[in-house]
Amino acid sequence: MASASMLNSPCNIGAVKFEVKVKPSPNLFCARPCIWLNRRRVLTIRASSEGHDNGSGSGPLRKMGLTDEECEAAVVAGNAPEAPPVPPKPAAPAGTPAVSSLPINRRPRRNRKSPAVRAAFQETNISPANLVYPLFIHEGEEDTPIGAMPGCYRLGWRHGLVEEVSKARDVGVNSIVLFPKVPDALKTSTGDEAYNENGLVPRAIRLLKDKYPDLVIYTDVALDPYSSDGHDGIVREDGVIMNDETVHQLCKQAVAQARAGADVVSPSDMMDGRVGAIRAALDAEGFQHVSIMSYTAKYASSFYGPFREALDSNPRFGDKKTYQMNPANYREALVELQADESEGADILLVKPGLPYLDIIRLLRDKSALPIAAYQVSGEYSMIKAGGVLKMIDEERVMMESLMCLRRAGADIILTYFALQAGRCLCGEKR
Repeated sequence: MASASMLNSPCNIGAVKFEVKVKPSPNLFCARPCIWLNRRRVLTIRASSEGHDNGSGSGPLRKMGLTDEECEAAVVAGNAPEAPPVPPKPAAPAGTPAVSSLPINRRPRRNRKSPAVRAAFQETNISPANLVYPLFIHEGEEDTPIGAMPGCYRLGWRHGLVEEVSKARDVGVNSIVLFPKVPDALKTSTGDEAYNENGLVPRAIRLLKDKYPDLVIYTDVALDPYSSDGHDGIVREDGVIMNDETVHQLCKQAVAQARAGADVVSPSDMMDGRVGAIRAALDAEGFQHVSIMSYTAKYASSFYGPFREALDSNPRFGDKKTYQMNPANYREALVELQADESEGADILLVKPGLPYLDIIRLLRDKSALPIAAYQVSGEYSMIKAGGVLKMIDEERVMMESLMCLRRAGADIILTYFALQAGRCLCGEKR
């Protein structure tokens, strides 16, 4: 039988020191021993940055081997270990008026009081998977900076393009859209280079798919990079943009891109009926699996200037107001939405992005299809310029603008910030 001296020993529960005395029973196997816990001294239990403080600051608290029953018995006997006291109420600054609490039950600030609470109730989130990276390509070997778009380049399709895609994939951005800078000598009034199966875009697609088979490649379907007139369609001698003849060319362009390996073709031309015609052309050639992202609400915006410098694709005359939408119009977007849905579009896009949040929300509310937003070159360049001039915090404004597009209803965002935002989302600082 164990002796009383062997059963009486000091111990710590938390940071409180107890002396545990066990009164021997005549038969330890038949009766439960009686336990007294005499508190010697009381210490406050506090958390430390390296673990539970055991009073010595030497590391985590050691367990004493007490059973649940023994711990509970100490609490029942009124010997619960001490926890830290309630912190005092923070003092208001001198001169703060003493007022009664407002008689209000609803205080929305309660759900914003700490980073953890705000994160728990955040309604909108963004990840690299929501981003599509627009990339400019050209025939040259070197990457050429674009003056109006700091940080953007015309990438050499064999080298710079592959390297930029690799960087994007490293931070989870696995979707890109290609825009070509076509040599002037290949531009014609009918844009025939657009469907050259050995043209710049098909070659780039084949190269990327060979290197990264799971890369999601979007392509631009429009004639302006290939047109000697700089318009999205064929221009008649009186300046009218010919609709049906242009659609015929666009169908051949979309099929050539699909044959090269494009995952999503994206008609940005704003010709009437082009979505249905492209869907029929793709299906007839066996490309039922290739998606169509229609530029459903593409406005005749002044925010496109830097993009046109990047591709050297400014209209030779006039403007694009006879086929792109009037920035003053809201309901007209519903007309375009209904047409594109009925013709077989898989994704609906709004362009530009931030100035047209109401249109993004309109399409989101009226359609079950995925919604895309294009944060265009002018939006990008303004944020970049403001950051360079130290007028704004570039990174914070960048992320806020992208979050706003998501909040308005965009499932994916085409943005020149894709790589930079991806790094930010992954916690990188470069």
